[in-house]
Amino acid sequence: MKTVVLDKKHHDRKGFNCGVEALNNYLKVMASQQGGKDNTRTFVLEDLGNNSTIIGYYTLTMIPLDLSALPIELQKKHSSAGSAGLIARLAVDKRYAGQGYGEWLLIDALHKLLQASDAVGFPLVIVDAKEGVSAFYQRFGFVPFQDSADKLFITIKEIRGSLS
Repeated sequence: MKTVVLDKKHHDRKGFNCGVEALNNYLKVMASQQGGKDNTRTFVLEDLGNNSTIIGYYTLTMIPLDLSALPIELQKKHSSAGSAGLIARLAVDKRYAGQGYGEWLLIDALHKLLQASDAVGFPLVIVDAKEGVSAFYQRFGFVPFQDSADKLFITIKEIRGSLS
């Protein structure tokens, strides 16, 4: 399995349904536009039987880092850091749910963000989890921000240690 950059001419975005309308609509309407403006990158996992069918997707970008929401030891350690990687969206089509694709997509996203951090340097990866799914990210070492249970982070150091 491998992810590829979303191609609006090739991938069937209209056939994708993860059960969360905001995630469906982003893929159908905004993902290609944001990618074309170099604001984000959306990667899709294609069905091997029909590579225009999207099993799942994730979107990556960078965001400003609000150090005040981090634990004190990370505030001190990363006091000069200005940005973090962001997994802006991650979703799996309902037809493929429960088969490990969400986990696979998350690990793939973390690999890409680790490579990006190796090139340009940033200390954290952040995710804004949809309501009810923060436990999924916590299983992989993400920690909730002090001010929001659905906004989580993991350090690049922790990613490097777990993926190597």
